[in-house]
Amino acid sequence: MSAASGIIHSEMPTEKMLKEGGVMHSFQIWVNLPAKYKMTAPRYQDVPPENIPTFTSSDEKTRIKVIAGKVEDVTANIDTRTQIFFLDLRTTGQYALDLPSGMDAMVYNFHTEPILVGNEKAEVKEGQMAVIKTDGQPIDFEAAGSEEARVLVLAGTPIGEKVARYGPFVMNTRDELYQAFEDMETGRFGSIPGQMERMQLTDSANAARAKAGKE
Repeated sequence: MSAASGIIHSEMPTEKMLKEGGVMHSFQIWVNLPAKYKMTAPRYQDVPPENIPTFTSSDEKTRIKVIAGKVEDVTANIDTRTQIFFLDLRTTGQYALDLPSGMDAMVYNFHTEPILVGNEKAEVKEGQMAVIKTDGQPIDFEAAGSEEARVLVLAGTPIGEKVARYGPFVMNTRDELYQAFEDMETGRFGSIPGQMERMQLTDSANAARAKAGKE
């Protein structure tokens, strides 16, 4: 999703999960837009899991879901305003990931198995993040044990601009923030079709679960 000049969005669980409950894991990643793109038209690119391309290494020990960016000959199915990488990397062996010169990267381990990252082979455990200045060099990944390691890899080029943030809005100046709030309050962002129906469904599901818990 590109929020750009303003968008109202709502990512809801499936109706089955709303009614029956369950566990859902997710990441919400914010990538700042350069000032020249802040007021461009918003857009939403919906890519189901089966349409996310996957890179597989020649030894078949590393698989990478390419959500944004490009890994060797595999390119993501979404377009981004700036060049970024958003990768779901799994490995039972070793892999060296090439990134464009000037990019910084973050590697977040959300799996139980540790992974060795970078030239120093720093061990990154579950819940830890490594921040890497690549200096044009590949990032080395190596499974620390015999089990599969899995990490989220994010990379981009720093834009070096001021950030003004309040609530859900991120701009470059405080005056731009005031304008964003005014646009929101005057309805210039529009509304989400079916929003009230989804909220009612959520309220009904919560009430049903609360009643079942008391009984």
